[in-house]
Amino acid sequence: MSVRIDAVDRKILAELQRDASQSLDEIARKVGASKTPVWNRIRKLRDAGVIGQQTVILDPEALGFEACFFVLIRTSEHEGDWQAAFLKALNDRPEVMEAHRLAGEIDYILKVRVANARAYDEFYQALISEVRIYNVTALLSMEQIKSTTMLPL
Repeated sequence: MSVRIDAVDRKILAELQRDASQSLDEIARKVGASKTPVWNRIRKLRDAGVIGQQTVILDPEALGFEACFFVLIRTSEHEGDWQAAFLKALNDRPEVMEAHRLAGEIDYILKVRVANARAYDEFYQALISEVRIYNVTALLSMEQIKSTTMLPL
């Protein structure tokens, strides 16, 4: 379903990205519209798939997930069966926060959140026991400088 997004929709989306827990009245006031049209626009954007899952952002360190690794994966396997097994292995592991297939020398990059280096090693050992991987490089993030889920509307 294709949807046309105008300036008011963009304002609504920006407000929802900033804080989805705002009341409909607050959003309507901030975008300069009334409540019912704003609700209809939100519903239209949700039905069109522009607005997906609504959730909260948790502080990983406050919950004991102090280590963030970026895992670079090179593989010599590109068949459908291997890709399906790899995808299943990633989906079965909640410590994988993001996974991207890349163009270039590296085939995949993963963002993995764990408690410490020992927990990363357990993740790594489990992953390589399930899927054949040519080369894995893990990079430990020393400091998160910027992180956002907000698109530049």
